[in-house]
Amino acid sequence: MTEPIRVLVWGENRHEQLEPTVAERYPDGMHGAIAQGIEANLGDRARVRTTTMDEPEHGLTEEVLADTDVLIWWGHAAHGEVDDEVVERAHRHVLEGMGLIVLHSGHWSKLFMKLMGTTCTLRWRAEHDRALVWTVDPTHPIAQGIPHPMIIEEAEMYGEHFDIPAPDELVFISSFSGGEVFRSGCTFKRGYGKIFYFQPGDQEYPTYFHEGVRKVISNAVEWAQTLRPERTIPVLLRYDTDDFYNGQGYQGALSAEAAAAAEQLAAQGAGEE
Repeated sequence: MTEPIRVLVWGENRHEQLEPTVAERYPDGMHGAIAQGIEANLGDRARVRTTTMDEPEHGLTEEVLADTDVLIWWGHAAHGEVDDEVVERAHRHVLEGMGLIVLHSGHWSKLFMKLMGTTCTLRWRAEHDRALVWTVDPTHPIAQGIPHPMIIEEAEMYGEHFDIPAPDELVFISSFSGGEVFRSGCTFKRGYGKIFYFQPGDQEYPTYFHEGVRKVISNAVEWAQTLRPERTIPVLLRYDTDDFYNGQGYQGALSAEAAAAAEQLAAQGAGEE
């Protein structure tokens, strides 16, 4: 790929507005710190933009998403306020090939839950635990250049059971001061899109200034970009015998009228037999 990866960092941006300690910790917002880390690691290989929940259409218009190769999602306190229409739009773009990186509390976002099809629940504790992030797959592109283990001196604990589908690839697991473990770096594929979930990053800690965390996210950006030249959604088409290239027919669920007509035709065929 010769063009820079088009990265959009989406931040809920509520803690930064409502909690002075978080605003002091992240003066440019958590989304700003995440974007700065990607720029520092990828340089000209990425074109990084940010947007927040309070923008019109949450900053995720059709035009913006069509111009995004990889979307990064951080949310926590206002998952329920994300408009369902915007979720449907982002979900479609992932299926069409947009990469998605979901960070920390984004496990409970409407978008991630829709893509996973599970509750995405887990156990947690916010008591300044030390986290050790262990590399499970040292050959994976996302793990390149990451210490084994990566030490995060203060972190929120996430623990199993994490109610997600079995990951396509498990890149990292984390262990915490209380003895808990967690699948903290998981990849999935949905449609033509690649998804990476990465656990570190609660607003109470300066995690997004941690060089290792920034490197993981930057590696994930390069991994998540699709190499397909076009953004399309998988569709159901009929192919004639010996015609491998020219599918035809409907591209979605049948309408009630079409389904009734199909049933009528099937009944007529059965009667003729």
